[in-house]
Amino acid sequence: TVNIALVENGVAILGVVYAPVLDVAYLGLKGMGAFKVDANGRHPIQVAEYAEGEAWRVVGSRSHAGAETAAWLEKLGAHEMVSMGSSLKLCLVAEGAADVYPRLGPTSLWDTAAAQAVVEQAGGAVIQIDGAPLSYADTAQVLNPYFIVHGKSAQDWAALGAS
Repeated sequence: TVNIALVENGVAILGVVYAPVLDVAYLGLKGMGAFKVDANGRHPIQVAEYAEGEAWRVVGSRSHAGAETAAWLEKLGAHEMVSMGSSLKLCLVAEGAADVYPRLGPTSLWDTAAAQAVVEQAGGAVIQIDGAPLSYADTAQVLNPYFIVHGKSAQDWAALGAS
């Protein structure tokens, strides 16, 4: 994917994620919303609202799934896993095709900032495992802490923590 972000005061306020192989782009601009652009045009997107009692739709990467992710998913409960690569995982949450994306492994700031703007403008959140928003204020750190991307739900994500 091609990821372009504008970060202001540690917050991703504009994001463009383009997947050339799919010819699909996701856009998020603070105050303007989030959109998916494909062969059918530009469409507003929003995160899904999780229905209590349903299996969670979890997006992740098989190549990056480790013991910590497996333990976290066990604590989450019933779920269906969708495998996807790159920053498109965050975009699947943004468009409501997945409920949650736990990333309990290394990523770089440039891997997430654009997609975070899309997720947040679609009504979701990108948080550290302690519940604090993922921030880009500390540019001396190029690696993100572990984080969780989620849509609308009553789940206490910080309570799940990391294993």
